[in-house]
Formats: sequence, structure tokens, C-alpha cells
Amino acid sequence: MYYWVKGVTAELTMSAFIQAYQSLRFELCDNSELEVGFEKIAIYATEDGEPTHAARQLPNGKWTSKLGRWEDIEHELEGLVGEMYGSVQQILKRPIS
Repeated sequence: MYYWVKGVTAELTMSAFIQAYQSLRFELCDNSELEVGFEKIAIYATEDGEPTHAARQLPNGKWTSKLGRWEDIEHELEGLVGEMYGSVQQILKRPIS
């Protein structure tokens, strides 16, 4: 079973992914630095802009990802850059509730 945000076109594009996260109060951000009072996510995408993965920043400044059915991992932001996930294409943030 899959879930997609109501009101956002269900397509594999950066625009759709950004809109989906914006519906969850995330806003565009121009840096990946740890920022007190905010949580950040990073969207990875292929060279042609197709989103492949998202990671969430931890309170210690590192990032966490769920890789398929495997356990969550902790990594540096650039740790997943490569053929499988592409590169970080967009950072988003929202205030911590």
C-alpha cells in the first residue's frame, strides 16, 4: 500500500516531491547546516531530476535514512551520493513543533 498527498500530482518529479513536503509545512532552504529549532530533509535525485530518496537530519547534525526494508542508518549528507541515489538536489526545513 502506498500513500500520496491529496492535492499534489502523484508523479516522480522534484516539483511534486517539494509540493508534498510543503504540504507538511516544509519550506525551501539553501543550506544543510544544523539549525536550532528546525528539522531538515534532503531530497536526492538523479542527474535528470528524478527523485530517488529523502533523508532527515538528526539533532547531532548527521542524517538518517531508511533504505528499503533494512534498518535506519545514520550517515553524512553526501554518504548516499552515487549511482543508486544520485545527489542532493534540494534541502527543506520546518520549525520543530
